[in-house]
Amino acid sequence: MTQIDSTIGVGKNIGILTSGGDAPGMNAAVRAVVRTAISLGAEVYACYEGYQGMIDGGTGIGKLAWSDVGSILNMGGTAIGTFRSADFRKREGRVKATKNLLERDIDRLIVIGGNGSLTGLDTLAQEWSENIAQLVAEQQLSAEVAAAHPQLFFAGLVGSIDNDLVGTDNTIGADSALHRIVDAINSLTSTAASHQRSFVVEVMGRNCGYLALMSAIAGGCDYALIPEMPPESGWEKQMREALAKGRAAGRRHSLVVVAEGATDRNQNPISSEYVCEILKHDTDEDVRVTKLGHVQRGGTPSAYDRWASTWLGYEAVMSVLTQKPGSTGKVIGFHNNKVSYFPLAEAVKQTNSMPELIATGRYDEAVKLRGSSFKEMADIFTELVNPPDAKIAANAKRVAVLHAGGLAPGMNVAAKTAIRLGISRGFTMLGVEDGFVGLAEGRISEFAWEEVEDWFAGGASLGLRRATPKVEDFYAINHALDANRVDALLIIGGWDAYEGARLMNEEKSRYPAFRIPIVCVPASIDNNLPGSTISIGADTALNVIAEAIDRIKMSGHAATRAFVVETMGGYCGYLAAMGGLSGGAERIYLHEEGITLADLERDVRLINEMFSSGRKLFLAVRNEAANPLYSVDFIARLLEEEGGDLFDVRQAILGHIQQGGDPTPYDRLLATRLAASALQVCADQFKNKEAEAAYIGIRGEGVVRTPMSRLAEEFDLNFKRPKRQWWLQLLPVISAVSGHQPARR
Repeated sequence: MTQIDSTIGVGKNIGILTSGGDAPGMNAAVRAVVRTAISLGAEVYACYEGYQGMIDGGTGIGKLAWSDVGSILNMGGTAIGTFRSADFRKREGRVKATKNLLERDIDRLIVIGGNGSLTGLDTLAQEWSENIAQLVAEQQLSAEVAAAHPQLFFAGLVGSIDNDLVGTDNTIGADSALHRIVDAINSLTSTAASHQRSFVVEVMGRNCGYLALMSAIAGGCDYALIPEMPPESGWEKQMREALAKGRAAGRRHSLVVVAEGATDRNQNPISSEYVCEILKHDTDEDVRVTKLGHVQRGGTPSAYDRWASTWLGYEAVMSVLTQKPGSTGKVIGFHNNKVSYFPLAEAVKQTNSMPELIATGRYDEAVKLRGSSFKEMADIFTELVNPPDAKIAANAKRVAVLHAGGLAPGMNVAAKTAIRLGISRGFTMLGVEDGFVGLAEGRISEFAWEEVEDWFAGGASLGLRRATPKVEDFYAINHALDANRVDALLIIGGWDAYEGARLMNEEKSRYPAFRIPIVCVPASIDNNLPGSTISIGADTALNVIAEAIDRIKMSGHAATRAFVVETMGGYCGYLAAMGGLSGGAERIYLHEEGITLADLERDVRLINEMFSSGRKLFLAVRNEAANPLYSVDFIARLLEEEGGDLFDVRQAILGHIQQGGDPTPYDRLLATRLAASALQVCADQFKNKEAEAAYIGIRGEGVVRTPMSRLAEEFDLNFKRPKRQWWLQLLPVISAVSGHQPARR
């Protein structure tokens, strides 16, 4: 991320609005825009109630101060309001909007909204010079003002739970909506299983099947109907048969997810009520319909929708302040875990083409526009919900799955996915109890499809240990692998998993049974593993941290108080940085930056100034290994001593709650995708007669396999973290929204 002069915004005014349907995370983006702009010397004006505020003028457009956005980070909806303005669709309304903006010297605009909102932004930008010319001709605007603002500089952020804009992987609000849907599915699952009942769940998404498909995978559902992949003729019978196979394989319930825009191949709508009637046909099945409706939009934003929206808001400000005359504004979103810029007109055009592609039967093109991972996950889902008909061949390759290292939510999902997909692909799937310890003791058993049915909650049903194999264990491990005829080893875990695989790989010349494919799948809440931008469990831990911080801050509302919160992470500051960003921390202490006495002296002065000027709450977040001497207790005592009667101080060490709980939808989807990729690595090695140890992870365009021989090249063995950590580029973002200068690097 390019460092930009902190005076870049001086003398510039930025307008911001939220439009269309509300989405959790919009407030985080608004907060980031306001605070980043103010920290760079610019002024920010809210256009209340979306485009309507621009048209109404007067109190419809108001300046925002730093404190105006101080408590909105964890709020759902949008604090500045939204409205589907019919007036803005008319040229007359857009001319009024132009006049009202220029009366406040606003020629930089950030719009957070969906497809229609961004289309309106594009129209306003294209008409800007014509609108100004008309206003000058009508003597509503002076020639001097017109000359000073010849162009509208703009940036669009996609705020939509539907996740339907082509070109971006995740829109603001989609992750939170998935949380709502999967929570509902989890609740329905328990009652459905109790009564051996079927449920049909209808979710939002219009012409986009993202929410339906991903919630079906994350929720362990049996069938999904989505717009991009309409079922062929006779789908009703096929669906009933698929659900019957699931029941025969041991399921006590059936769950079908229907996207609100689902149709058949003749463009006939498929309603949830129709699906219900199909499932009841010729059976005594008890089937119920649940339409989740607008609960999908509401509620507290997820940790992802907080930190990602904050990053996007920061980037939007940088974009509108640095655009050159004659340049075109962009849509800013995420692609491959990086901030990406898309031409607004092209993104809107491709998104608007989706209904036509579906209506004309060009389904492959429609799915392709949704991104490579969409098709990949759809294929995986089809495999996961269809128990195989044929028995596994006697000479099938035998793949063993084990956990190692610390617990990470999502480990169970990864193991379940690996076992079921392995069986589907013709492998004999084995499970190893208690990690490398159980492997050395030969506690290996074969698993059937139905045995992993309930492996969707937190924990690790196979058991795990932090122990890595020692020299004296190698003979026993070699014997166990040989005796159980293990042809490949799939290890799901953290650093201990990688270290164990590395040691086995180095000893394969001495132990023949080690000459097999060994694949490590990253699962660690610390997110400190090489070869992947994100590890299974990290997102769940971040959500636990964000929720804990929300509660901690709420406990201090009636007092004048500073909090110092410690997160896990070892020497990797990911949880502290992203948790602090998601929780609205004013100060974050990381091992990557270090803590000096000068830093603490500066922080004491900063906090005293804040509370002296009326501040009621201050939050600092510390990575557990930030400094061996400047502990949470030390920092808390220092602040309390130096703060005197201005405020009191409380400390909180979050501890192992960060490892507990059910995995988030993101971690379930990540675990599913990585487990499927790990199995494919094994299959490729079988086909090519290879026997390599490797680790996989999300990097660039998708899942990447890295030879274990590159471990030392990518990993800092001393501090047990990657040598290059992508999230460090967010440090300027943290500084901009927290109100202090970056710490010493």
